Amino acid sequence: MIYKGVATMIPSRGLLRVCTRLRPRWAPCCTPAARRYVAYTPDSEIYRSKSKSPKYIDKLEEAERKWDERAQLIQDGKAQNIWDKLEERGFIKDVAGTKEVIRELLRTRRIGAYVGIDPTASSLHIGHLVPLMPLFWMYLHGYTAISLIGGSTAKIGDPTGRLQSRTPLDKADMTMNMVKIQQQLKKLWMRVEDEGRRMGLSREWAWKRGVENNNAWWNKQPMLEILKRVGSQLRIGPMLSRDTVKQKMEKGDGMSFAEFSYPIMQGWDWYELRRRYKVQMQIGGSDQFGNIVSGIDVFKAARASDKNPATMLPNESLLDDPVGFTVPLLTDSSGAKFGKSAGNAVWLDEYQTSAYDFYGYFVRRPDADVEQLLKFLTFLPLQEIDALMAEQNQDASKRVAQHRLALEVTKFIHGEQKAHEARQQHQLMHGKPATPGGAGFEQYTAPAGHPTTIFNAPRSDMILPESLIMSKSIGRILYAAGLASSASEGHRLAASQGAYIGGAPGQMRAMNTDQITFTPVKLWFPQETQKFLIDGRLLVLRRGKHNIRVVEMVSDEEYAASGQTYPGQPGTGAVRQLHNHLKKLREGLASAEEVEQALAAEAEGSQKRKPGEPEPLIVFPKDKGRQQVEMEAKLDEELAKSRTVE
Repeated sequence: MIYKGVATMIPSRGLLRVCTRLRPRWAPCCTPAARRYVAYTPDSEIYRSKSKSPKYIDKLEEAERKWDERAQLIQDGKAQNIWDKLEERGFIKDVAGTKEVIRELLRTRRIGAYVGIDPTASSLHIGHLVPLMPLFWMYLHGYTAISLIGGSTAKIGDPTGRLQSRTPLDKADMTMNMVKIQQQLKKLWMRVEDEGRRMGLSREWAWKRGVENNNAWWNKQPMLEILKRVGSQLRIGPMLSRDTVKQKMEKGDGMSFAEFSYPIMQGWDWYELRRRYKVQMQIGGSDQFGNIVSGIDVFKAARASDKNPATMLPNESLLDDPVGFTVPLLTDSSGAKFGKSAGNAVWLDEYQTSAYDFYGYFVRRPDADVEQLLKFLTFLPLQEIDALMAEQNQDASKRVAQHRLALEVTKFIHGEQKAHEARQQHQLMHGKPATPGGAGFEQYTAPAGHPTTIFNAPRSDMILPESLIMSKSIGRILYAAGLASSASEGHRLAASQGAYIGGAPGQMRAMNTDQITFTPVKLWFPQETQKFLIDGRLLVLRRGKHNIRVVEMVSDEEYAASGQTYPGQPGTGAVRQLHNHLKKLREGLASAEEVEQALAAEAEGSQKRKPGEPEPLIVFPKDKGRQQVEMEAKLDEELAKSRTVE
């Protein structure tokens, strides 16, 4: 094969053909059986798939043919360029590259784009949603889309916009953040798929998306190679002239070498994503423009230093260069940026910002902001947004646009059922009519019960006492964590290896905190569980694909002070509770009336349904064991005596 004037050999079993064309097309002389052994550019999808079957190659060719047809329609003005769509919705702020080149790049090539998120908190917030939305739009139009978790860059900390260095996170907190944010991103991507179906888009074979972690390459990448390939080509002067560096050095606590290296790490991430997924575009908040520009310099330096024809990236025209853009920052009414550091974050985690508070936040948005927020944070067509704003302008007091905004965003983040529940609760609290004006407010009916999915999985983070983790069986721990309906089922899960624990695959030790890996649980001795503790206090458990628990081990005293109880906790069973009531009654520590009230409250609590669980048509009484029946009889007898005495 001839590539950039260099002859390279690909094992071909006698079927190799030589071609100087840079477009990935098959030579006419190639038979279908020969296709898997011939490719022309290291950058082509077909080149990387040379070991795939002819059927797979045919799919690639068909996808490329459709893309060429789409590019022609855009050129003829019969279809819209995705860049124009993003501009219409107001996503484009600062551009790294020229708009004309980016528009042509997006028209002719199925490139990849990415958004990076450092796991410095346990949840995403709505500030993260703004750069993610153009990524979602690009995916729905056929481009490769990657959400990158910065497991390595988070250890350094992005100094952008900060005068004080970030407080380093310990291993346990970092692992918990990575697990929770990864689950949130997966959930968001599933919502995006739902939105695509709602818009009438059918997912094509060539669509690609993913959630990656830059630990995947930083844990294997020698720093010597980075310094050799990139460090020798970067100059200190331009790096020192960046506003972030100057402000932190002049007004803050100074710039550490690690913080100074952050843009280099981010640029190398971009280069790795380009090699792996053809990612050529980075999207970020407006405060990330400096990092994007620095990343382009690092990317080009890494590309220029690669002299291996089999791995070098193309550099024939401007269409081969990395590009990027920033989106406007989402700010509050005072103009302050949303975020954990600013202390005004609206979290996507329901347990940090409830669905009701989440809904209420958007209802309170001022009239001047609501139209832009509808374009930023929803998938509503622009024509529908215009009609909604026309209705809003007729009577702004009804806040029709705000309610629609709140409903759409809450639905996207928390699901349709919780969004409608939050809307109804908001109307009851504020005395609004049952159905506000505007489209999209039809009566909602909750769906029937269904198995655990990523959308209805219970809360992932929890605390459990040290005495349980360190001295009880793994079956009881699974039961206490809510992954089994009883201790017996927990033991059966362990025996059949039907549950997993965060650990090095196939080994009896905790997982590497840089990667989220699981190994099946087994019926080991209770003391063996502590080998899987991360940083001596964190345990990660999983059952199925989406039922994950991040368990923080706390002291027994701290757990007791929290007022929580866990399934199977000593003294919380039905027989034990009856025994305690009987003891208090006999010792005069509680009156008959107080005991009866406590029994009524316990009975009411046992009948509560889990979130999302449908109301049963018939309620069958629970089976009672012999000890419970006997204890109830003793308590009834003692209550009768107490009433007689009174």
